[in-house]
Amino acid sequence: MTTRESAGAIVTVDLDAVAGNWRHLKARLAPGADCGAVVEADAYGLGARRIAPALAAAGCRHFFVVAIDEGIDLAPAVPGADVAVLAPLVAGNEATIAAHGLIPTLNTLADVEAWSAFARRKGDVLPALLHVDTGMRRLGLAPDEVARLVAEPERLDGVAVRLLMSHLACADEAHHPLNDKQLAGFIAAKTRLASAGIAPAASLANSAGIFLGPEYHFDLARPGAALYGIAPVPGEPNPMTPAVRVQAKILQVRDVDAPETVGYGATHRVSRPGRIATVASGYADGYPRSLSNIGTGFIGEHRVPVVGRVSMDLTTIDVTGVPENLARPGALVDLIGPLNPVDDVAQAAGTIGYELLTRIGRRAHRVWQGGNGDETPA
Repeated sequence: MTTRESAGAIVTVDLDAVAGNWRHLKARLAPGADCGAVVEADAYGLGARRIAPALAAAGCRHFFVVAIDEGIDLAPAVPGADVAVLAPLVAGNEATIAAHGLIPTLNTLADVEAWSAFARRKGDVLPALLHVDTGMRRLGLAPDEVARLVAEPERLDGVAVRLLMSHLACADEAHHPLNDKQLAGFIAAKTRLASAGIAPAASLANSAGIFLGPEYHFDLARPGAALYGIAPVPGEPNPMTPAVRVQAKILQVRDVDAPETVGYGATHRVSRPGRIATVASGYADGYPRSLSNIGTGFIGEHRVPVVGRVSMDLTTIDVTGVPENLARPGALVDLIGPLNPVDDVAQAAGTIGYELLTRIGRRAHRVWQGGNGDETPA
């Protein structure tokens, strides 16, 4: 386990900001619609067992993970809440899912048959989510499978369908024609299933989908990225509160002068006298190599550019214009922070904020602030 003293990087997660973002999203929903939370991939790498209880305290009662093991780990942290596993039901895991009180997502007719058979063997009625594919073409029942389920609703004997869901492919592009197509397809599937007596609550909107308008909200929204401060609609002002700060420690500062070079491949050539600081974070810690010679950090309000290649464990920055008492060994550099939010860093790296957060390495020391008013280290 890392400590603040031993770690090269520190990740601070603001639980109050995450909870506040959830409240903001819930307030945007149409009257009667509820708001869940996607905490897959350990809450985007930020600690699901810390984040989910803060969200539960704010009123969230529906949590979504992808893997069964994620659900097993999370469920004890949010007693009384629904924890749904979104990945397809893999035959042989039915007993494990039921034993831990998880709710599976039925993505195929084979999933439906397996969960129904398990429920009937137990002599019980077991909850599940039903996923229909409306255009993503990854998971979910295809239209012909929906038709077969409508014709043969007895396939769901022993199953209490809690939620009918689908997933938007282009919600972050408000005018993309697939949004309307998927909405129409979801309504059509919902109507067809209801005609066969399968009429659970419905869920379509992810983070960006919430901002498409009330017709996308249905009974339950499933935001993920926006909870953690990522902009739900790229290119527009971000209404979410930043929730994550990533800082790396300066290990060494050295004077440089022309014609010296910096880092692997000598990709940065020094043109004048200056100072270079080496910080304890590299691509093994989730700081992308693509930020070589183009990334930016901050020491306080001082912008410090990345110079040279980002290596596995280290990154070099130009601190020539920073007072020496600030740019010194042990001082912290914001790689993601108030002046360089995650979306800006991701854009510079040629990726998205989702990837940056989930790639933050395990060597970083994590601190969760807020929630109960305390600072809780990892």
